[in-house]
Amino acid sequence: LELKRMSVSREQRGRGLARALCREVLGFARARGYDAVVLSTSVVQVAAQRLYEGQGFRKVGTSYPSLLGTALNFQIFHYRCELGDGN
Repeated sequence: LELKRMSVSREQRGRGLARALCREVLGFARARGYDAVVLSTSVVQVAAQRLYEGQGFRKVGTSYPSLLGTALNFQIFHYRCELGDGN
């Protein structure tokens, strides 16, 4: 299952909503028999990286969105959370 474009408005951040949404997605995927959840986020989304890593996601790769992205070293990080281990 791919998690795409999860966002919490600025005024609602810091209340645990993103963690709760993430847990809900993982539970949804588990209940439906998915083996893993995957997602991508950018190098500048440090808070998102911490959130996902705290939920059991592991970085599995990096890429660049374009030639300009490569020149600017703007990386996209790819994450995966295996669901079979109870995380």
